[in-house]
Amino acid sequence: MPFQHPGAPRDPAIELSVVLPVHNEEGNLPALWDELVAALAAVGKPAEVVFVNDGSTDGSSAYLDGLRAKDPRVRVLDHDTNHGLTAALDTGFRAARGAVIAMLDADLQNPPAELVKLLERLPEADMVIGWRKDRRDPFVKRITSKIANGYRNWRTNEQVHDTGCALKVFRREVIERIKMWKGMHRFLPTLARMEGFRVVEVPVAHRPRGAGKSHFGTWNRLWKGIADVKAVRWMWKRRITARSTERGAPRTGSGA
Repeated sequence: MPFQHPGAPRDPAIELSVVLPVHNEEGNLPALWDELVAALAAVGKPAEVVFVNDGSTDGSSAYLDGLRAKDPRVRVLDHDTNHGLTAALDTGFRAARGAVIAMLDADLQNPPAELVKLLERLPEADMVIGWRKDRRDPFVKRITSKIANGYRNWRTNEQVHDTGCALKVFRREVIERIKMWKGMHRFLPTLARMEGFRVVEVPVAHRPRGAGKSHFGTWNRLWKGIADVKAVRWMWKRRITARSTERGAPRTGSGA
């Protein structure tokens, strides 16, 4: 059975949980780990790194075992087979024990060092998301992403430049209020705003993919994302916005 968890309890000793889905990224993992170690040193907060091995068939699993053996911050959760990015993120989110959760792809296109930039903005928001302003992907991938982002914004009344950027940080309260469904990782900013959380977007560096290959077909990703907009639009229109006050509740600051 794949790893399932209703939500790990908060560990006061851990301030930051970095969630990293992995599927056949053997060629990127050594450099990823070196960069992530440097980024965590710059952050300077007690952290854990939660790798979710989503049914890798290359040497990723063995490499992660090596990391876990030598660094107590590393945790490795194994899916029984490849369940996809949303499932891997959900597994990592529910297992995370930190007050703040960060998500990052294992393909090294978003430098781990950019986590510092996002965390610096978190005091003014509940979720900070990356924006690949100078995106280093092939033209077809960039244009389909632009179409999908534009359509999502139009249909969900959003103004997010790059909801597909894998680099995000947020308070654990955000994910405790969100139910993940397949494909919903593309709509995390909108889902967070539905629950009343503040979202900030920050430009981040982006690099061409080095080792390995993308696990998502360009057009397949586009059509799935567009189809999922219907579900998110329905949720937005049906969300409950009622607020209440309790009669006779004691007033704060009124004295004894």
